[in-house]
Order: sequence, then structure tokens, then C-alpha cells
Amino acid sequence: MKKYESIRIFKNPILEACTHVHPVVPLLLWLPVAVYCAIVGFNSNNLSMGQAVLWFGIGLIVWTLTEYLLHRFMFHFPAKNKWTKQFVFLFHGLHHDDPNDPTRLVMPPVPAVLIMALLYYGFGLVVPAQFLLVFMSAFIIGYLCYDYIHYATHHFPMKGAISRYLKKFHLQHHFRHEKAKYGVSSPLWDIIFRTMEGPKEDGH
Repeated sequence: MKKYESIRIFKNPILEACTHVHPVVPLLLWLPVAVYCAIVGFNSNNLSMGQAVLWFGIGLIVWTLTEYLLHRFMFHFPAKNKWTKQFVFLFHGLHHDDPNDPTRLVMPPVPAVLIMALLYYGFGLVVPAQFLLVFMSAFIIGYLCYDYIHYATHHFPMKGAISRYLKKFHLQHHFRHEKAKYGVSSPLWDIIFRTMEGPKEDGH
């Protein structure tokens, strides 16, 4: 099989290597963290099963909102100057230019860890301490679901009814218009914020 020819964005080979990620990396990195958070959060805080299920569910829902907000307002930020344009391109614009690159479909570990750390401390300001680890466990599981649904929409046939819908939904974001359909793992927030449809852009 011919090796995929990725778009090169850095002359420095170390920096360039950091932009490529094997799709199994997020699972190896984050699944143990999610399991640890779930076990320690449940046992050390003496949570009831009802409390654990409730906050796990809240964590999943909050992930879907976070996914939507990051995609819509950060990854598609309307940059005006050179540096912010480069930032947006590196974070997401490159994916739109080369959407099927298998090594650039999941988040690299360094930015993923930084973003997750910021979110952890941010959520710690509003989520009661005894529920935070269970909440974060679900949030991380939601993130993993997002990463692998995203990968699958670009590389797998996805034959089930739900998976076919998610594949079509995401590919319409890529090839029909970029100013709509920001959800990847769920269309929930596109429905709520009325971004299911958007203007067709030149070149799509």
C-alpha cells in the first residue's frame, strides 16, 4: 500500500513529527486516565450509584457542548492577523485542506493534555469537588468517542443507520459548507443553536 503523502508544514523534522499522530495514541493516553478518574472519584467520595450515574451523564453532555463550542468558535475562528491565521490553520485549517490524512485526524498529545488540564481546572470552579473526577471521566470518554467517530467518518464505511448519519453530517461540514454542522459525535447543539444549515461557500 502506498504511504499517504501528508502536507508538510514545518521544515524542522521534530516539529513536523509532532503534527502526526497514530490513531491509537488517544486511546492509550486517555482511557487509563478515564478509568482512574471513575474508580477513584466513585470510591474516595463515597458516591451513591445514582450520584455517579447522574454526574457521568452530565459529563458526557458537557463534552458534546464543549466539542461544539471549540469547533465553532476556536477551530473556525475568523482570524485577521498573520499569527492567529497560522494558529487556526495549524489547529484545524490544515484538516480542511487535507481532510483524509490518517495521521492528523486525532488530537496530538501535547495540545490535548494542555487543553484538558485547562478544562479540568475550569470545571473545578463550577463542579462540586466530590463529583469532579466522575464528571471528568465521562468528559474524557466523550472526547475519545469524538476522536474515533471523527476518524471513522473519514476512513470507514460506517454502515449502521446512526453511523451513516454521522458520516454524512460531518462530510457535509467539509464539502458543502463550513459554517454549519459543527458537531461530530452529535448534532444536538447544532439543532439547539440552529446551525444545521449554513451558506454554501465558494470552492465547496
